[in-house]
Amino acid sequence: MNIESKYEALKNAVKELKSVLVAYSGGMDSTLLLKICIDVLGNENVVAFMGNAPTFPAREIEEAKRTALGMGTECLLYDTEILRDKRFVENTKERCYHCKRSLLRIAGSVAKERNMAHIVDGTNFDDTRDFRPGSAAVKEMGVVSPLLTAGLTKNDIMELSRTLSLPTQNKPPYACLATRIPYGTPIAATLLKQIESSEEFIKGVGVSQVRVRHHGNMARIEVTRNDLDTILREQESIVHRLKEYGFTYVALDLEGYRTGSMNET
Repeated sequence: MNIESKYEALKNAVKELKSVLVAYSGGMDSTLLLKICIDVLGNENVVAFMGNAPTFPAREIEEAKRTALGMGTECLLYDTEILRDKRFVENTKERCYHCKRSLLRIAGSVAKERNMAHIVDGTNFDDTRDFRPGSAAVKEMGVVSPLLTAGLTKNDIMELSRTLSLPTQNKPPYACLATRIPYGTPIAATLLKQIESSEEFIKGVGVSQVRVRHHGNMARIEVTRNDLDTILREQESIVHRLKEYGFTYVALDLEGYRTGSMNET
């Protein structure tokens, strides 16, 4: 199926839903979904829903809110209090499941209050190929995934985002800060803040995409090949600042940025 056919399938899938609460993160996937929902159903039948937690940087949340509001829809922000959930804090391989289920439970209540017929999320076809414990929660909570229904891949979503001139068309993928902490290491607000501050500083010196993996007293920095020169040029300031944030050692991962590196053995 070509991109035009998938686009039509997406619009048809959304049209059947009548009214939706969009589980929104501000990323490329959910922003495209929000745009299509608004175009097909109208602003009065669409609400963007976001979870507020220390697992996401304040900058990402504010940027997502601006994007949603700029598209003309209401954007609701609810505290998840996920750090009170011991199952999440224990940081097992089911961490994402517990987080997603907690978030969708709140979304379900909000959808009911707002008389929204369905909750939709940005799961796409490529997501089915990855290890994603949160997908089980999506199914259990009856969430609809129109991008998946239409068979859209990450590349399709990028192409449509550019065609529609969405502000997220070149936005790098972003995962919650908890993914920087190895399984088995309890998740704490202090660790999340340490990671957030470190990544924000490194982005501030001109790095486009970065992950600061937390290994106790060591920070392992992952960037793309294009940003290696910047990291080396700003080496002294980065080391100094990350030590101020509480790390004893600061290491550059020569294998570079990649998803799932905390799961490697």
